[in-house]
Amino acid sequence: MHPGESVSSVSSVSSENDAEASASYEVFRDPWGIPHLRASDELRLAHAQGRVTAFDRAWQLEVERHRAQGSSASFLGPDSVGWDRFARQCRLADTARLCYEALEAGDPGTAAWVRAYVDGVNDGLAEGAARDERFARTGLAPAPWEPWVPLAIWIATHILFAGFATKLWRERVARALGDEAVTLFATDGPGTAGSNGWLVPGDRTATGSAIIAGDPHRFIEDPGVYQQIRLSCPDYDVLGLAVPGVPGLAHFGHTGTAAWAITNAMADYQDLYVEQLRRGAGSAVEALGPDGAWEPVARHTETITVAGGDDVEVEILETARGPVIIHADGDTGADAHAGAHTDGSAQTLSLRYPPRVRRDLGFAALPALLRARTVADIDRALDGWAEPVNVVHAADTSGGLLHRVAGAVPLRHRTNRLRPVPAWEPGHAWQGWAPTPAEPVQGFAVMANARGIASPLGVEFAPPHRANRIRELLSGSAEWSPKAMADVHRDTHLASAAPLLALLPGFEGLTPAAQALRERLLAWDRHMAADSTDATVFSAFRTATVRRFAADPVFAELWGAPTGPDVFHPWLYLVPRIGYALEGLLTTSLVPGLDRAAHVRAALEETAAAGAPDAPWSEVHRLAPWQALPDQEAVDWPGLGGDHDCVNATSSVPGFTERTARASAARYVWDLARREDSLWAVPLGADGVTGSPHHRDQLPLWADCELVPVVTDWTRLTKESI
Repeated sequence: MHPGESVSSVSSVSSENDAEASASYEVFRDPWGIPHLRASDELRLAHAQGRVTAFDRAWQLEVERHRAQGSSASFLGPDSVGWDRFARQCRLADTARLCYEALEAGDPGTAAWVRAYVDGVNDGLAEGAARDERFARTGLAPAPWEPWVPLAIWIATHILFAGFATKLWRERVARALGDEAVTLFATDGPGTAGSNGWLVPGDRTATGSAIIAGDPHRFIEDPGVYQQIRLSCPDYDVLGLAVPGVPGLAHFGHTGTAAWAITNAMADYQDLYVEQLRRGAGSAVEALGPDGAWEPVARHTETITVAGGDDVEVEILETARGPVIIHADGDTGADAHAGAHTDGSAQTLSLRYPPRVRRDLGFAALPALLRARTVADIDRALDGWAEPVNVVHAADTSGGLLHRVAGAVPLRHRTNRLRPVPAWEPGHAWQGWAPTPAEPVQGFAVMANARGIASPLGVEFAPPHRANRIRELLSGSAEWSPKAMADVHRDTHLASAAPLLALLPGFEGLTPAAQALRERLLAWDRHMAADSTDATVFSAFRTATVRRFAADPVFAELWGAPTGPDVFHPWLYLVPRIGYALEGLLTTSLVPGLDRAAHVRAALEETAAAGAPDAPWSEVHRLAPWQALPDQEAVDWPGLGGDHDCVNATSSVPGFTERTARASAARYVWDLARREDSLWAVPLGADGVTGSPHHRDQLPLWADCELVPVVTDWTRLTKESI
């Protein structure tokens, strides 16, 4: 279906049993508009979840479907062509189809459950679209979903999650500074999505039962990327955070007797292969394989329809390694025969990623998690998990505790993890799958993307600051309660400021203004509190330092603007890379020509001469969420405390902007003593429709790191007609 077509066809694809299905479930809402669904069986409940999600978030669902299919430019315009080209070249939708076909063949029960959710989406899309003016504004009409669409949305959501684009940056660094510098900019930092999570056993809580809490850090989107929801049928009654467009509660849930939560394991499980291609007669393309023989390459073309622009033809190539996502000439692949240049200045790259190799996303775990009663049930369910790779915390009411990694990580040569590897050289093939580590919970368990349980599976991790700070805060009490967890969520201590501030005492001969600024920075409590003017001053000083580092001639070969597909450009700019890696660059011996002290001193003088800003941190550190279609009227997004290495991880881009696009996409506290004492919050609200009462009603609370109560008593909920 194309923009402008009638929405009536959506209802026509719903099953003939839709009326019966809707009569077999009930929809309730709590005071925050959060849906609580009760159905007569599991399939009708999945249908209800799909229908209610479509009613609440039709625009979001259709945007995500089109992004997964590489067709978002058809209503969003030319700015979306880059993503659509990437989605098609890496074959997101085709991978989802293959995974769904494998699910149907091997696990028809789970396939039927996914299909019931899709039937519900189709049953609710037309009504949901009628609520949202963005459909009319863009001329978009919702189209019937195929059963594989939830899998496509899941893949599209996570395809860049493991940060394979970082390998493009490392390759660029190695060419500019030498192979020994390939990990020079290793942030052990927030270059990819991360999260906080902590598990407090019963011997450290006021009730004697465990508490699980935390927050996933992602780009903040409007509507939000997580949906608070409750799913109840005779087999289970589970509440948690769903991904709109995907059935069940994959990441965060509480069944009443057991609960689980995840963070990004920072594992490396996607590879880039440098391909040498040659073209033969007609449209035939071949790639040089690891045995020295030329292999056939699958090829076809697709057309991206562009609203307000010309159609774009895309050549789709797939080698034995995987889909070609970058062509040597930098265009859509019309002349990609150049292969890999010896100087590395241009490369044709294919992407190998587990779902396409395995034909499996691990979706069988989703209904199994809903049925879990114990930690052992959760553990078994996650044995089959695939994408993405996560660190998991779980607990149950009998005292069971779990701390493990779940997901599919290939075994292969170490170089594969660092940078693109030659497809024609033997030794870079995948050799099976790595075991997923687990360890006993001793004291409390903390997961914050740092090195630890998942270390054998990754290359770059977050600095230890968030994890260490959470442990420090948790050590302060043995009487933790759910409400007290908000104090952990809102903590703004910035330990990563220490290496930069440590250089200040050694400077002599400073101007009076710089001396005064130094004294102020050294006296600062190192909290990026919302009302702190010292935090604003520090950020200005850090920005000046980052920019001076970036201008140093030692990095001259990295100054240029990125080339190639624009979807990868965020990974390839020098200033953000230095901003995130600043702590390591202040101490590394890999760039002896970099005069760190001189740059920091000059940045101090520069900041002092400009006049120390007196604005509170929250005045400049404001939320800037992504919207597929920006609001027609300006929105006064709130100012925030925190920073990228704080527990309250509101991540700006040091040296580039103080606005924050990445932060807590949700916060949760799961109480195993009394589920009704659990708490949660999302950045905006339960409803995805702009202007509706529950679209942004949680935003002020979220900005202050407050949480709203979970309601479990059905008599305190409002039933709505369906």
